[in-house]
Amino acid sequence: MSIEDNLTATPAVAPDAAALTLPLNVEQIQALLPHRFPFLLLDRILEFEPRKRIVALKNVTANEPFFQGHFPGRPVMPGVLIIEALAQAGALMILQAQPERDSKLVLFTGIEHARFRRPVVPGDQLRLEVTVTAFRSIAGKMDGVAYVDGKLVAEAKLSCAVVNR
Repeated sequence: MSIEDNLTATPAVAPDAAALTLPLNVEQIQALLPHRFPFLLLDRILEFEPRKRIVALKNVTANEPFFQGHFPGRPVMPGVLIIEALAQAGALMILQAQPERDSKLVLFTGIEHARFRRPVVPGDQLRLEVTVTAFRSIAGKMDGVAYVDGKLVAEAKLSCAVVNR
C-alpha cells in the first residue's frame, strides 16, 4: 500500500497545539521550527488550525541573500523558495500538532502541479496559505497558495513525511 493510499483521517491533536496565541513572531516561529537564517522563510503566523490550515507571512526584503545572483539588476525571488516557504508553513502546522514534536522533523517529500503566476520582488509581502488535504501520523498532503497584494503568485500540492530527528 502506498503512502497516498494510507492517508485518511486526521489523528488527535497534541493538547497544547490549540494554545498558540496569534500572531506568532519570528522568535516564536524559531521555537517551533528548526530552520534558521538565511533559510527560515517565515516572519509571522497569522492564522492556525492544527492539522487543518495555516496562514503565514514572509516579508521579502532587498537584502535577501538569493537576490545577489537571482537576478542582478532585476531581483526576483526564486520560485523554489516560495514553495519552500509554503512547505515551512505546512511543517510548522504539522509539527505543532505532533506528539513528541521536539524529537521530530517534517521533511518535504514531493511537489505536484506547481505554478508560478507573477514574480515576487523586494518589498513584496508573501501571504502563504496552506491547507491539509490528507494526513496520518507519518505522512501528509497539503495544498499551498501564495499571494502578494491579494494576487496569486504561486500554488502547489505538497507532500511531507514526519521522521525522527
